[in-house]
Amino acid sequence: MTPGGRPRVPTIDLRPWLDGGPEDRARIARTVDEALQSAGFLLVTGHGVDPALRTRIRQAARAFFALPVEAKQAYEVKVGGRGWLGPGAEANGYAEGTETPPDLKESLTFATHEPFDDPVVNAEWYAPNVWPTEVPELRALCEEYLARMGELENLLLSLLGEALGLEPDFFSRHMSHPTYGFNINWYPGTDVIGDPVPGQFRIGPHTDFGTVTILDRQAGKGGLQVYTDEGGWEDAPYDPAAFTINIGDLMARWTGDRWRSGRHRVLPPPADEPAEELMSLVYFGECTPGTVVESVPAPIGRVAYPPVDSHAYLRAQLDSITVD
Repeated sequence: MTPGGRPRVPTIDLRPWLDGGPEDRARIARTVDEALQSAGFLLVTGHGVDPALRTRIRQAARAFFALPVEAKQAYEVKVGGRGWLGPGAEANGYAEGTETPPDLKESLTFATHEPFDDPVVNAEWYAPNVWPTEVPELRALCEEYLARMGELENLLLSLLGEALGLEPDFFSRHMSHPTYGFNINWYPGTDVIGDPVPGQFRIGPHTDFGTVTILDRQAGKGGLQVYTDEGGWEDAPYDPAAFTINIGDLMARWTGDRWRSGRHRVLPPPADEPAEELMSLVYFGECTPGTVVESVPAPIGRVAYPPVDSHAYLRAQLDSITVD
């Protein structure tokens, strides 16, 4: 809890934001502002995304992850690519300058499906998504899900603009053609990955790099933890109907560190449930390439960072977590 008695990671029902009056909207905006100053995390319900869609994506993705390694290797890519990230490809703790063991996960990764007009931007940030032929149903499911995520992201961004006392499109006007990313993260048990070594996590401690992350996760003992100065590491609250929302480094920078980039980690398989298996659907909201992120000035912002090209920043951070 915060010193005032409110949860550090509150649950926000979006329906009063969409349908309520000025008092409802002002109350929600205050709660969002307070939560993002404390932990950088929220839970949101009332989003209208069909839970059955998320279930079907997990079923299809699980069929892919259960394939022999040789079959999955046909889709292998490096961090930031589109395809399969195998075990040992990524160590998110590197982004904090910590030499951690590689993360205990596998991922299927996808990104924006529309090419850019600028050939230089296209060369770095666009490539066709690679859909595993062994699981043909995955493409339609993911494309529907990503359409819903784009809608939800724009709704959240308008809420964030108003939570700062700014115009609703203050952030969303920079997201007309974003290089969003989408990861399906599979966290198998020790029967698949073996016993973790000291300091090894399913995902090591880190902050996300971009603007807004929308996470659909499962409950587990080896699940998500969030960090606050007041409470240290704590298990993130869980609601099966909710998405977990956190802001990333660029959004924190944009707000002049009024809001904090949500530091988090995913624990290794628990010793008392070593076969625990979890799967997360992670949508990373980003800007349109060429966006210059400038800190909101005081009294809203607290630190005036130099302006930064959003995608030069993202590229440097993606390179930092790649295991050579």
